[in-house]
Order: sequence, then structure tokens, then C-alpha cells
Amino acid sequence: MLKFLKESREELRKVVWPSKEEVMNSTLVVLGAVVLISLFLFSIDRMFSAMFDALIRLGSG
Repeated sequence: MLKFLKESREELRKVVWPSKEEVMNSTLVVLGAVVLISLFLFSIDRMFSAMFDALIRLGSG
């Protein structure tokens, strides 16, 4: 167990952590992608909903 902890600590010292600017830029990219994909899926959902409503009206008319 001690060997594992020592090796883990050594590996963590080798890690190159991103800068605050890199983290902020990555976060903005991810948030932008989430917004775009959400808008796309919302649009597709609304389109299919309108199509199914039209089909239901045609069938019951």
C-alpha cells in the first residue's frame, strides 16, 4: 500500500496541469457546443412534433 501511494505521488508530480486560461477556453468551447447541440435537438424535436400533429389531424379529419 505504501509503495502504491509513493508511486502515485511521484506520478502526480509529473502531471502538467493546464493554466487557468486553458481551462476557461476549454470550458467555453464545451458550453458553446452544448448550446449548439441543444438548439439543434430542440429544433428537430419541434419539427417531428409538428409533423406528427399534422398526421394526427389528417387521420382524424
